[in-house]
Amino acid sequence: MAEMQLKVADIQQLTAGIKKFEFVAEDGGDLPEWQAGAHLIFVLDTHLHNSYSLSSDPTDLSKYVTAVLREENGAGGSKHMHDKVSVGDMLTVQGPSNNFPLADDAASHLLIAGGIGITPMLAMGRHLKATGGNVHLHYCSKSPEETAYMDEVKAVFGDNLTFHHDGGDPANGIKLNEVLKRPGDGAHLYICGPTGLLNAARGAAGHWPDGSVHFELFASAKAPVEAAQAADADGDHAFEIELKVTGKTFTVPTDKTIMEVLWDNDVEVMYACEEGWCGNCKTGLLGGDVDHRDEYLDDAERENHIQVCCSRAAPGETKLILDI
Repeated sequence: MAEMQLKVADIQQLTAGIKKFEFVAEDGGDLPEWQAGAHLIFVLDTHLHNSYSLSSDPTDLSKYVTAVLREENGAGGSKHMHDKVSVGDMLTVQGPSNNFPLADDAASHLLIAGGIGITPMLAMGRHLKATGGNVHLHYCSKSPEETAYMDEVKAVFGDNLTFHHDGGDPANGIKLNEVLKRPGDGAHLYICGPTGLLNAARGAAGHWPDGSVHFELFASAKAPVEAAQAADADGDHAFEIELKVTGKTFTVPTDKTIMEVLWDNDVEVMYACEEGWCGNCKTGLLGGDVDHRDEYLDDAERENHIQVCCSRAAPGETKLILDI
């Protein structure tokens, strides 16, 4: 993926834990085009690539804007952005890329954002407002004080907006079964937020038509993925990966991911989050039974793809054949 240099033009503290970053081109000119739902991958270190969605107006190519939640237990990218990035700095980025686009054929758009998951939804709202799209946003957060982009969200969505402040207890938040009970004709649903909200919303929308539910996990999935791995620690085992294109075979030990083994053997794989939610390390699967631990691939994609940052060979499987 092509890289470019962006200059940090402005930084604002939106809430106690969220900062907004504005970037401009190194030469001051227009930036590459993008569509609502797109993200940038920030190359912060050799193996520290973080993906952040754009929240600004897709028609304004003079700047890119994103917001970052500082995660104390994350892989370090958000803390780097909060603690080490200053106005005037030059950052290396890849993209824009879009794994979360609006559906062109949707008659209406229902958006559910949780916390920092508002970021791509704000860009979607800007686009739909400009094009006259039918949209409603449900925005979930702990309190008004912890609601990022509050004023901008109100300005963009107007009356097509419902806030849900749960005070830290999801039981007091959005009533998903009610909100998602009756999908309208041609309606499409978009969900972006932490794992709990995403899984609950997908479950409540299980009766929606195939292809009408779209999601992006914005908050870190590392904690739940690691918890699942810890819970299944006795089931983890060493296995082989065969690279079909090159014919090479490597062993993946219990304490390393497939991605780490590929890195150790100078095999380059595109990546960003290393936590199973961004989709950048999606790799073709030609053989073997997989224990899928990601939050990105759908059931159809899991038939012939694997996210090598977190998924492993299923219990009893000795070899995975990758399309590399």
